[in-house]
Amino acid sequence: MEFTVHNQVLLAVFVVAAIMGAVANKTSFCTMGAVSDWVNIGDTGRMRAWVFAMAVALTGVIALEGAGIVNLSAETFPPYRTANFAWLRYLLGGLMFGVGMTLASGCGNKTLVRVGAGNLKSLTALAIAMIGSYIMLWTPFYEKAFHPWISATAINLAQHGVPTQEVGSVISGMFGLAPSRALNFMVATLVAFGMYAFVFRSTDFRGNFDNILGGAVIGLAIVAGWYLTGGALGQAWKEYADMATEVPSRVQVQSYTFISPMGDSVRYLLNPTKLSLINFGVMALAGVIAGSFLYAAATRSFRIEWFASFKDFVNHAVGGVLMGVGGVLSMGCTVGQAITGVSTLAIGSILTFFAIVIGSAGTMKYQYRKIMQEA
Repeated sequence: MEFTVHNQVLLAVFVVAAIMGAVANKTSFCTMGAVSDWVNIGDTGRMRAWVFAMAVALTGVIALEGAGIVNLSAETFPPYRTANFAWLRYLLGGLMFGVGMTLASGCGNKTLVRVGAGNLKSLTALAIAMIGSYIMLWTPFYEKAFHPWISATAINLAQHGVPTQEVGSVISGMFGLAPSRALNFMVATLVAFGMYAFVFRSTDFRGNFDNILGGAVIGLAIVAGWYLTGGALGQAWKEYADMATEVPSRVQVQSYTFISPMGDSVRYLLNPTKLSLINFGVMALAGVIAGSFLYAAATRSFRIEWFASFKDFVNHAVGGVLMGVGGVLSMGCTVGQAITGVSTLAIGSILTFFAIVIGSAGTMKYQYRKIMQEA
């Protein structure tokens, strides 16, 4: 088979994702775990690792856009900086995803990591989330169930002179200023600095190599995704797709996210001979599982784990549904919105991050109260 630029991009995506999977397994990088540690025992180590990943990704975007290598205000997948601010979509989808990842014992990325390490509970949750994502993406379900009222509540920022929902652009619009890339870079730099200050003010975090490694690698992986698809190689990729006989799926500027790839993977599995359906997301999903498996095999930590009870199964099944549906609704997960999206400083991504945390924390509080009542 000819090693085209399309294959080069997909191979690079897979390798970076495999590194993510291995490192996430090794360091226990987990956004649901980050909320759990914070809510239940007051430990902010993994929460700071999550924020550190955002800061690293944001720093990379500042550098890439400053050098003129990428332009994330143009068309991306998902359209993070779109002027169509569907606030209810971000809020409701984020809340659903936060509840779902708690019931399923892990977000999209962590679910993939656990699948690679032999967790059949996570495999079940993944299969259900994949179906939910597929239904939202590739059937009329979203258009009928969500689009009418989502579109009715969305705010078109462009009508108010704000070209994108990037924080700097919104601030410009609030004060009646003309959009300015200089202001956007200044705001992004200040936000990144604030994130680093929050993260490294903790002596416990500074002394925890795994938290630093996990946050750094996940953040750099997001930067790599933007560079691969938005830089020179990405431009060659688009030119190849324009001339290809069978147009590859989702040849767009993008980086790592794990919910829409679940639906895309189902679409491919339903047509396994149609190789053009193997896209960035499908390779990212497979790469994380492969990387986690390789790490688990190398360290002899691969363990088969099954449900402790029928109630455990129901929790994971419901969690899978909420992650698949809620993740597509919010246009991303704890990686896709709360790291990749935050790296673009889209206010929708920031809103989704807070909604996910609130949904997850609220579910944990409810579960704890229920356990105490039963006891």
